[in-house]
Amino acid sequence: MRALRKMVKVETKLFLRDSATVMFGVLFPAALVLGLGSIPTMRETQPDAGGLRSIDIWAPTALVFGMVMIAVQHVPSVIATYRERGVLRKLSTTPVHPRTVLLAQMVVAFVSVVVSASLMIFVAWAVLDIAPPEQPLEFVVAFIVGYAALLGVGLLSAAVVRTSSAANQIGTLLFVALMFFGGAFLPRALMPDLLRDAGEFIPPGLQALTAAWSQEAGELTATASGQPFWLQIAIMAGIAVIASAIAAKLFRWE
Repeated sequence: MRALRKMVKVETKLFLRDSATVMFGVLFPAALVLGLGSIPTMRETQPDAGGLRSIDIWAPTALVFGMVMIAVQHVPSVIATYRERGVLRKLSTTPVHPRTVLLAQMVVAFVSVVVSASLMIFVAWAVLDIAPPEQPLEFVVAFIVGYAALLGVGLLSAAVVRTSSAANQIGTLLFVALMFFGGAFLPRALMPDLLRDAGEFIPPGLQALTAAWSQEAGELTATASGQPFWLQIAIMAGIAVIASAIAAKLFRWE
């Protein structure tokens, strides 16, 4: 436990030195909401949206940017860099097992997405008067399980790539694919039915996050065959477990 605490401190310092990750993974969701909220039409009440504004409906989507960035780009890149430089192999000969480094990295990554989400929710409420999640417990569950599903996908990438360059390239492709098919690039209400249906099964489960944040927004963005909230959570949990198990099977220390 003591070794883990030390490694968490080290990984935290390294994380904070990575200005790009801090900017896009932690600060960007809040900045994105503020930017979109400055557009007058985004603050106008939609007559067919139960009194909600466009920014109210879209707000949960901002969280996904930070979650995906950290899980499928940052974490695999760091692990691949450690493998490429022989850090994991060298640590295997010391009392600090490489697993401790990986666990510390995942702890820091999770804390970073929690900070990102908390900052974004606070800024949205304080500046744009966007109500916090209506169902806090369900929202926390959807957030944690959705992030776990994303991290499982990220660990799959980290398990097989050999270089940091390859990790960055795969991470970028995963980021674009997950954001697009998950419904983060376009408002779900405007997406074709096929993409909206696919988004029900794409990590981090944006529809579950939206429904937990606002029941009205969840109903507006749901598909005709929308999956029940807890079924979506079960799907994300299954993805997290299966992807992580495969990643553990394929993982190599060097």
